[in-house]
Amino acid sequence: MSVAVTSFAIFAASQVGTPGPANMALMTTGARYGFRAALPFVAGVALGKQLVIWPVGFGLMELAARAPWVFEALKYASAAYIIWLAWRVANMRLGTVGATKRAPGFVAGLVVHPLNPKAWAMIIGGFTAFVAPGTPAVEATATIAAVLLGCQAFLHPLWTLAGDAIARTIAGTAMEPYLMWTLAALTVASVVFVLFGGGT
Repeated sequence: MSVAVTSFAIFAASQVGTPGPANMALMTTGARYGFRAALPFVAGVALGKQLVIWPVGFGLMELAARAPWVFEALKYASAAYIIWLAWRVANMRLGTVGATKRAPGFVAGLVVHPLNPKAWAMIIGGFTAFVAPGTPAVEATATIAAVLLGCQAFLHPLWTLAGDAIARTIAGTAMEPYLMWTLAALTVASVVFVLFGGGT
């Protein structure tokens, strides 16, 4: 095949399954609102990566080569947004969800990956490392998109379930503030690592 599917699937699973801004958002949402209420958000996060994959597959990287400053600015703006979300997480409390508080929905989930530097690095790495030169754009993009969506459909709910399980144990205890600050710190650390550590 023109796309190294097995190798890319292993790479994708390792990236989708490890801590990063999106997984921290999923865990926090599960902890805050419960797994069932978080499902629309989970679906939005999973599908939101497609909003990055298809433009990249059809030539967005050519624009990046011509105007690299645009993508550099976008990278830092995205990081600032995710860090702001982390600050909000740090000050949340699991046991204070009132009747007017609703879990973030599908649309909120859609914007997570377009604003996630790790997602951009993962997708660009997929196209550059696992797609043979001359592969038709439709074939390459559809393959990358399908493999990533499959990984996300399996792994994203697990992160959300983990948050829900943690909350059932921690909510209302003296450990709760430390949990929320830890989740926020991990979110910030994942962004800093992607920006300055050269990781994906």
